[in-house]
Amino acid sequence: MNILEQIYAKAKENPQKVAFPEAANEKMMRAAYEAGRDGYIIPVLVGNAQELKSLCAERGYDPAVFTFVDMDDEEYKSKVVAAYVAREDTLLKEKALRRRIQNPLYYAMAMQKVGEASVTFAGIDNTTGDVLLAGQMMIGLVPGISTVSSIGLCDIPGFQGSEGSLLAIGDSAVCTNPTPEQLADIGISACETVKSLLDWEPRCAFVCYSTLGSGQGELIDKVTEAVKIAQQKRPDLLIDGEFQFDAAISPQVAAKKVKRESKVAGRANVIIWPDLNVGNVGVKLIQQFGHADAYGPMLQGFNAVVCDCSRGAPVSEIKGNIIISAVRAAGMKK
Repeated sequence: MNILEQIYAKAKENPQKVAFPEAANEKMMRAAYEAGRDGYIIPVLVGNAQELKSLCAERGYDPAVFTFVDMDDEEYKSKVVAAYVAREDTLLKEKALRRRIQNPLYYAMAMQKVGEASVTFAGIDNTTGDVLLAGQMMIGLVPGISTVSSIGLCDIPGFQGSEGSLLAIGDSAVCTNPTPEQLADIGISACETVKSLLDWEPRCAFVCYSTLGSGQGELIDKVTEAVKIAQQKRPDLLIDGEFQFDAAISPQVAAKKVKRESKVAGRANVIIWPDLNVGNVGVKLIQQFGHADAYGPMLQGFNAVVCDCSRGAPVSEIKGNIIISAVRAAGMKK
């Protein structure tokens, strides 16, 4: 059973409610329908219910698969608003909230915040910036974390690491040039994402062009400082560095380069890049030359699962990311 099959099996065991604020979009509706029809999620379509039901019929989908939330249903809207403003961890008062939730993206996230859904899934009709802004305003960040970032999961043929062919990497999509504090947040969030999605103990390596002082310079200093901050904030997590990439994942290289005890060196299953330049190039090298399947990016740092999919992604990939997101949400509830 490969990694996706394992994740899909988990999703079927405990289907989560996933809210779709872009439900009228043909690709999004199809991905939601297939994921719901196959028993992986409970898809909740948010918008004009009559319009969505008509589109459902036109496209040949069984409406019984979906739950429809009509944004003009004042009784339901008032229930969501009352529950939202009653919470102590929300930013908006009733008047501001009612103005915001005229937008389906904000409506779906309000529902998610009050437990009417476990995931908000968007990104085709809304930009990444739209999704990030709405997530920070409506869902909020994990206490102690001030950085939104992303993680990807790579399945690399021929790679034999501590988790077989799998390796988690981040941030390859969101945070351009993180400070040491932000880099520490990315590493902590990545460990939590891996724990919620997979049955791994995260072993997180911060990488750059130096292994434990073999190089010098401000680029290295940022990484070493980030490691210290992350270790201080979360001493319960296995976080270490700075390591070169090979020293992080290869026991043979680590044995030569790492001259102190480390539970991470040579056995890392989570890699934290120093910046987006390295992250973007790194993931594409893994894909192009390692012929890896890369799942994600998965947004992290939020109090709950918020998803921004690629506009150009095919339906199959969108469906996979929906299911991964649902399993993450179930894992965060434990």
